Amino acid sequence: MEFGESARIAVGALRANKLRSFLTLLGTIVGVTAVIAIISLIQGMNAYVSDKLLSQGANVFTIDKFGFILSDDEFRDAVKRDDITFADAEAIAGLSRSAGAVKAEVERGDDVRFGATRLRRIPIKGVHGDYAEVDRTELLEGRHLTASDMARRRTVAVLGYEVWEKLFDGRPASGYEVRVGDAKYMVVGVAEKKGSAFGQSQDNFVIVPLTAWQKTYGTRNSLSISVASIDQASFETAQEEARAILRARRGVAPGKPDDFGIVTAETFMELYRNFTSAAFIVLVGVAGISLVVGGIVIMNIMMVSVTERTREIGIRKALGARRHDILMQFLVEAATLSLSGGAIGVLLGIAVALTVAAVSPLPAAVSGIAIVLGLAMSTGIGLLFGIYPAARAARLDPIVALRQE
Repeated sequence: MEFGESARIAVGALRANKLRSFLTLLGTIVGVTAVIAIISLIQGMNAYVSDKLLSQGANVFTIDKFGFILSDDEFRDAVKRDDITFADAEAIAGLSRSAGAVKAEVERGDDVRFGATRLRRIPIKGVHGDYAEVDRTELLEGRHLTASDMARRRTVAVLGYEVWEKLFDGRPASGYEVRVGDAKYMVVGVAEKKGSAFGQSQDNFVIVPLTAWQKTYGTRNSLSISVASIDQASFETAQEEARAILRARRGVAPGKPDDFGIVTAETFMELYRNFTSAAFIVLVGVAGISLVVGGIVIMNIMMVSVTERTREIGIRKALGARRHDILMQFLVEAATLSLSGGAIGVLLGIAVALTVAAVSPLPAAVSGIAIVLGLAMSTGIGLLFGIYPAARAARLDPIVALRQE
């Protein structure tokens, strides 16, 4: 029997028993839908996280008092460390040969006002050094803060795009004064829009000179230092140089652990990959259970089909059909059933992923690999669980089958 004829018979059986066919394929549909949606969302998140974490550049690392904290004990130990200071940043900038740009930064929330408009708890970033190069900050208008602004403690500011939009409603802002807390700052620039990352705006900030920030809020705050190496090849060297400079300045004895933390984008990427790998295994495992249940249902329905069509099988054998023909006929029918469920599941999975991406911050990336995997899994399940009913049909004695009423 040709493949096309077997497939036609399977489709005819689907049409003849629509409700039974739907219930038969429900497990496969649910399983494939889950697999496609999960893979699409995780692939979208992988691309999104990689893009956002590496937006500063793969050659940037950050030094701060805490580093990457994963437990309460580590946090309690880190709190006891000395603060990272402005002098530490200056030492790295002056002594490290592999550091292409160095930025010192501290942040706190405060209200920002212009005219009658007041924005609550806006992150106020005090910066010193090459912040524009490290952060890759582009301007919509005006200029960046200069070394002279920082040295002279000038009360000037660069607004984030979102702050500018809310305060000035799209009008030019350079040359106007805004009130940050109780101090007045002259706007000298507006940053270009960056969008959001992980549901958080990257445009909601005000940048001021670190010296002016400390004049307003005090100097008893630990800084973070961001370093961009000259190039990717010198990235590891720049980290080691910064580590050696800080250990020497802070009096860390040889053999003792660092009393500061160095964090790179790869640190967060590794944690993210570990998390998503575990989540992927669990979620795909759950989806796999649905597929197995769907396969068992297909096997049961195929067993019923063999029983219902015993006389038909006897007639086919009497007309010359071999065991191989009967076996292939029922295997093709099982595969066609499961492939139909897989195709529906693929379409639903894509729809679910795109819907989630549309109504939430989670991105989705539908790939051809996911679609092929979903169809292959559903077809494989159908073949696997269709073997026993097909073999049973192939073994039927034609004489006994013809006697079946």
